[in-house]
Amino acid sequence: MSIDWKAYRVRGLFDELIRAAGKPRDHAAKVAAHLEALGADDLRHVQAAAELSIKEQGITFTVYSQEEGSIDRAWPLDIIPRVMPRKEWDRIDEGLRQRVTALNLFIDDLYHEQRILAAKVVPPELILGSANFREQCVGVAPPLGVWAHICGSDLVRDRDGTVYVLEDNLRVPSGVSYMLENRAVIKRVLPDLFEDHAILPVDDYPSQLFDTLAALSPRPADFPEVVVLTPGIFNSAYFEHAYLAQQMGCELVEGRDLVVGDDDCVYMRTVEGRSRVDVIYRRIDDLFLDPEAFRADSMLGVPGLVRAWRAGNVALVNAPGAGVADDKAVYAYVPEIIRYYLGEDAILPNVPTHLCVEPKAREHVLENLQRMVVKPANESGGYGMLVGPKSTRRERDEFAALIRKDPRNYVAQPVITLSTVPTLVGDQVEPRHVDMRPFILSSDRVMVTTGGLTRVAMRRGSLVVNSSQGGGSKDTWIVDEGGR
Repeated sequence: MSIDWKAYRVRGLFDELIRAAGKPRDHAAKVAAHLEALGADDLRHVQAAAELSIKEQGITFTVYSQEEGSIDRAWPLDIIPRVMPRKEWDRIDEGLRQRVTALNLFIDDLYHEQRILAAKVVPPELILGSANFREQCVGVAPPLGVWAHICGSDLVRDRDGTVYVLEDNLRVPSGVSYMLENRAVIKRVLPDLFEDHAILPVDDYPSQLFDTLAALSPRPADFPEVVVLTPGIFNSAYFEHAYLAQQMGCELVEGRDLVVGDDDCVYMRTVEGRSRVDVIYRRIDDLFLDPEAFRADSMLGVPGLVRAWRAGNVALVNAPGAGVADDKAVYAYVPEIIRYYLGEDAILPNVPTHLCVEPKAREHVLENLQRMVVKPANESGGYGMLVGPKSTRRERDEFAALIRKDPRNYVAQPVITLSTVPTLVGDQVEPRHVDMRPFILSSDRVMVTTGGLTRVAMRRGSLVVNSSQGGGSKDTWIVDEGGR
């Protein structure tokens, strides 16, 4: 059985590979021709080879459920890549750099002069009442003035082709290891495709990450001591923690492996004694990071860690308090934040967002729940969300009550009809909705991954792409059309 792109239906959608007329987009023509030549049978064999490679390498993620507890599952990867032209990506790259630069200036301002609040560009009550504003961080001057060193901004494309930023993840963004492994697996099972395309690389990310972290060291040294701090093997992203530590040649540590000395420096316990630590890439949420500064009952963090950070003796990545700009209510003001700090219009638009804390917006949302997506301001992973067109009357009534009870905690957006990419479903190739999470690194310079982690809603018609809720992933190709 062969693939017939003319039979591939994308009416009313923006497909990243195939135009509505059943013809490949110019930048994806070689990919489409190659897949068509392979046919469905060979594609199934390639998919099986990819899945076997993932299992053999132990590439997993953890799903939590009330019925079964935590379950490790093989990472879901569909072999048909998402393809974008470099010319388009260069503009997205520029927009992401602009965005993260402004957000870092915003966070630094909030913990110092709060000029933007005095100017009423962002309502003070929105920030000072935020669950992620940390009083413990007021007055801290992190290295280079950077708070969010690693940002994962989720991008979506609507049916008209417009690329929007859906949200910014500035606390402990995850997924980059899967982006890297997706590329490695696809190179292994579809090597011929890489011979015909100038695909921009992603495998330099670990070295870029290490350079970003090393630039923050408080001590002048050729090889600063950088560690990755993990909550442990039961964390859903533990594979990524171990993977990145291994790729960077760094130690993977838990809180019990670190201690803060009387000199307010951080040390790692080793078989040869204590070794001073310069930079900690922490994969633990703020509140569990230091029982002295945050939750006293935390067994995951390191007592005195924030004290050492405030003294300038260790760099924490991302910095505590960076999540204040991760709030979905703050997200609505990012275009104004960019304009305030940089004097520029936002290159990448936001999805129009209604803040339920505002009375008029709240009433509009309550009257139109069936046509909107409602999100809590500080949740992640697609949890606690209402997708209006897919909801029941009971679910809408429940959300209406939640919004009325705590309007500050909810925002609403129109439904974005996510773009699609051809996806192997049994014997067929069908369109499935996707988003993308590029990663932006910031220290002495700003670097953006070429592409990112493309996540796929594997259920027909679904807009929920999160792997924890049944989503999959794809390799993302940024192709340099002038390169071959």
